Amino acid sequence: MTLNPPPSQQTPHSPRQIPNRRVLIVGNYCHDVLIQNGAVVAETLGGAASFISNVLDSSSVSCDLVSKVGCDFRYEVSHAPIVVPEKETTVFEAYFDLGIDGIGHADRVLKRVTACDPIFPSDIPDSRFDFGMAVGVGGEILPETLEKMVEICDVVAVDIQALIRVFDPVDGAVKLVNLKESGFHHILHRIGFLKASSDEALFMDVEQMKQLCCVVVTNGEKGCRIYNKDEETVVPPFLAKQVDPTGAGDSFLGGLVVGLVEGLDVSDASLLGNLFGSITVEHIGQPKFDLMMLQRVKDEVQRRKKQCNLSSSHKSDHEEFHARLSPARFSCFPSADSPLQPKLLVSGHCCESCDL
Repeated sequence: MTLNPPPSQQTPHSPRQIPNRRVLIVGNYCHDVLIQNGAVVAETLGGAASFISNVLDSSSVSCDLVSKVGCDFRYEVSHAPIVVPEKETTVFEAYFDLGIDGIGHADRVLKRVTACDPIFPSDIPDSRFDFGMAVGVGGEILPETLEKMVEICDVVAVDIQALIRVFDPVDGAVKLVNLKESGFHHILHRIGFLKASSDEALFMDVEQMKQLCCVVVTNGEKGCRIYNKDEETVVPPFLAKQVDPTGAGDSFLGGLVVGLVEGLDVSDASLLGNLFGSITVEHIGQPKFDLMMLQRVKDEVQRRKKQCNLSSSHKSDHEEFHARLSPARFSCFPSADSPLQPKLLVSGHCCESCDL
C-alpha cells in the first residue's frame, strides 16, 4: 500500500513556484494533571500536538504547529503557540482511582477542566503543505478549520478524537459521540487518513470509512490494523512496559507521518508509528528519544527504501524491517542514572512511568 500525494495544481509556468513545507500540525497544547487517591502524582505538558511535534522534531522532519494557550502556559516549547490573553490554557485531569476495568488495568477517567479558544481558519497559514495533521484533544478543531486544512495540504491525517470528543457540562468528563453525529462527516471524503484507537473505532463505521480514506486502528500491545478500500493489513507491535497508553497514539501518528514523509508505504510507516508509540508509554510526559536510537532508525528507513526500490517483492514483507528496527527500539531503555520519575500505583503494582 503506497501513498501517492496528489500533485500541485501549479504548472511549470505558473508565476508562483513556492516549495511545500512538509507538515502542518493543528491542535492545542494542554496542561495535563495526573491524579490518584486524591493527590496529584504528576503535571506535564500535554496535547496530541506536543507529542507529535516531539516525534517530528526528533526525526528532523520540518513542521509548523498551530496551537492556542493562555497566559498561564508554563512550558518551553520549540513551536511557539498563539497566546490568548483572556483565556486559560486547556487543562485535562486524569483520574486513575475511579475504577478498575475487567482486566486489572487502571480505568483512567479524563476530565477537561478548562478550555482555551478553538483554532479558527484564520489562524491557519495560507502556505501549502505536504501533510496536515488535525489532532485536537479538547474540541478546538472546528469543521471549517478542517476544511481549510484540506484546501492547503496535499494529504490530511486526522485523529478521530479531534472529531468525536464531547465534554460533560458539569464536570468536563470526556465522552464520545458517533462520527456521523460529529459535524465533520461531510468532510471526511477529502482526508487521507483517519486514525482511531480500538475503543474509538466503535464510534464509526469502519467498513464505510475505509472506502473514503485510509483508516488506521491502533490496539496497544497488539499493534495496529490498516483498512484501505478492500485491503486490510496487520502491523505488528514492539514490546513495551506499558503503564498508561495516553500519548502513545499521538506518538504513533507522528511516527506514521514521519515514515510517509520519508517515502515509506503505509504499512512500513505504521511500523515506525508502533515504535515511537511503544517508547512513549514508558515515559512520563514527553519522551526524550535517544540520539543513537534515532540514528539507527533513520539508517534502517533508508535501507528499507533502497530495498523496496530494488525489488518489488520486498514491499509486502515487513518482517525483516520489523526485526531490524527492534534492536534500535531496545537500545533506548532509560539508563540507571536517569532522574527518578513519579510512581503510579495501578492495580496494586507500583509502575515507574506514566504519561498523560
